[in-house]
Amino acid sequence: MRFSVLNSEAERREGLKALLRQIDRQARFSEAQDWRQADRTLRRLRPDLLVIDWEDWMRISDARALFAAHPALPVAVLTDDASPATVRGLIDEGVLGVIPRGTNPDVIVRAFEMVLLGGHYVPAGALALESPPAPVIPVRKPDAGNRKPPRRTRLTSGLSPRQEQIMRCVHMGSTNKMIARTLGISEGTVKIHLASIFQQLGAPNRAAAVAIYNGWLASQLEVLRSGEESTPRPALGETGAVPLRRGANRPFKYPLPANDAGGAVATAAEPTTPFGEPPPWSAQ
Repeated sequence: MRFSVLNSEAERREGLKALLRQIDRQARFSEAQDWRQADRTLRRLRPDLLVIDWEDWMRISDARALFAAHPALPVAVLTDDASPATVRGLIDEGVLGVIPRGTNPDVIVRAFEMVLLGGHYVPAGALALESPPAPVIPVRKPDAGNRKPPRRTRLTSGLSPRQEQIMRCVHMGSTNKMIARTLGISEGTVKIHLASIFQQLGAPNRAAAVAIYNGWLASQLEVLRSGEESTPRPALGETGAVPLRRGANRPFKYPLPANDAGGAVATAAEPTTPFGEPPPWSAQ
């Protein structure tokens, strides 16, 4: 594989190269100190991944020109500023991964692998997008003679009003581009919202998110869970949750048929004459 690293300091570039070698020990690298050198390097040979170690002098407007000259290039950015505004700006420009610089090195390597596969990685702090506070409605106390039973509070999924709108669009089968056009937001913001929705609902994909959001999750959707996450079923006559199968760690053995004679069970592959002895008809 071939990687391209952008940073003005040679020591930081060497540190990133050490992390990228965990993905491919025989990887080849091209290095750049600024946007112009990065553009010349990318025009000469296209890498599998561009890693930008973001610095204070870098601007998103300068990165926009580089990304426009090299479309469909997987880009990951390491930055100290992981605010929602910065993450949204980078995602809107086509960056697939925005990784805080203080992240665990093993997680950084996994994020690079995710970007190489075409996925997105955003920090958890960027998922806490601001939503307008709910208006406070004054509650009037009923008269003593005209008391009504308290209304039941509706159970919600904990999604913000904007995420509720996005889930309704997903329920209707809208794509990310259609959702962005309907709500008047960017497609990158829709992706960040969906990542937050999947994390809150515990859903691996859009279909599961719709099912969980609408309360349709049934036994047919248990296939979406891994073996460790599947809920154990209790056995008949026992209390509490018990494993579905007994002795799952022990290998299964077919029972042998009972032998009334008490001798060994003959197999079809057993010869009638032991090997190495002459057959009985050879002496005649």
